[in-house]
Amino acid sequence: MKNNIKILEVVALVEDIPKCGLVIGQVGTIVEILDDEIFEVEFCDNDGRTYESLALRANQLMPLHYSPVAA
Repeated sequence: MKNNIKILEVVALVEDIPKCGLVIGQVGTIVEILDDEIFEVEFCDNDGRTYESLALRANQLMPLHYSPVAA
């Protein structure tokens, strides 16, 4: 299935990743598209410092929207 996630989109985790200390709902940014369904996601703190960067599958992510989106 082709997804619509694009570079620099803001996403949230939909599952915990305990080995990285990440939990459902943590917000990251797509910094690279590695394959149709695999993305490099960077997680930063409120000061902009990266605390984790890893490759994740599209089904582990939920794109976030800051304006209305047609269903």
